[in-house]
Amino acid sequence: MKHDDSFDDPEDEQHTPAERALAASRSTWVSVGVNLVLTITQVVVGVFAKSQGLIADGIHSLSDLVADFVVLLASHHSQKDADAGHPYGHHRFETAASLVLGVLLLAVGIGMLWSAVRKLEAPETVPQVHIVALYVAGGALLAKELLFRYMLSVAKRVKSSMLVANAWHARSDAASSLVVGLGIIGNLAGYPILDPIAALIVGFMVARMGWGFGWDALHDLMDRAVDEQEVDAIRQTLMDTPGVSNVHDVRTRKMGDMIVVDAHIEVDAAITVEAGHDIAVLARQRVLQRHRVLNLMTHVDPWKRPDLDHAAGPGAAKP
Repeated sequence: MKHDDSFDDPEDEQHTPAERALAASRSTWVSVGVNLVLTITQVVVGVFAKSQGLIADGIHSLSDLVADFVVLLASHHSQKDADAGHPYGHHRFETAASLVLGVLLLAVGIGMLWSAVRKLEAPETVPQVHIVALYVAGGALLAKELLFRYMLSVAKRVKSSMLVANAWHARSDAASSLVVGLGIIGNLAGYPILDPIAALIVGFMVARMGWGFGWDALHDLMDRAVDEQEVDAIRQTLMDTPGVSNVHDVRTRKMGDMIVVDAHIEVDAAITVEAGHDIAVLARQRVLQRHRVLNLMTHVDPWKRPDLDHAAGPGAAKP
């Protein structure tokens, strides 16, 4: 899943950086509390109940706890105002945080896979788990699913890809708790090998999600454009601006959860430079009001006149 797949309406009401930071802080501190309790409970019970799957799930909860503090740090820095060194602000701090979350998940998942494989190489060493491990796995499943739904609703409301990543991190924990529960049931039913198999599956799930988040964030840091639907919506807003006759070369790049846009607008060639400038200012204001656009750079071209920006160079072949 991509970070902004959960953003239903590209023209929905926007929230100020302060509002988004406050929502991120509140939801993340809730996650900190839940993951702290789950980490301690799962690891302690997993050790005494002899369940490798439950211990792996507890380590996953611990990675969530670390990820929560990464989100808090990123939320604090991303709301800083623009300065001389960062003229577009610090919005990409969120993208960098999403990349860290992805790398963290990938590392945790690989560690789980390695531990489970070593256990599967010596199946006779796998002990039978105590039934209390099943109760803890069930409680963890419920807690993480509720946490996921809460965090995702907040992320969608304020349109934060960083919070979406953290919410799906919680969902991965819920899925892993389900797998661990099934492994424990199999172990109790007389198939001890199912507990490390559950740990193996959890490791794969975590590593796969980490790779997805990390790869997605990496592309955003390399100035990836937004999807065509959002580009078309921005182009239509420009086209609907009074005085704009046509629009071309609309280019976008992501800046955290915001967008930086470059566009060429065509205006009547007979009007004054001042009038053309006023149209460009109005077009920019409309785009910034209706879309999650941080800045729009417009280039004014004369309508129905040759566009010298696209004219063939001196050495170009003539038709």
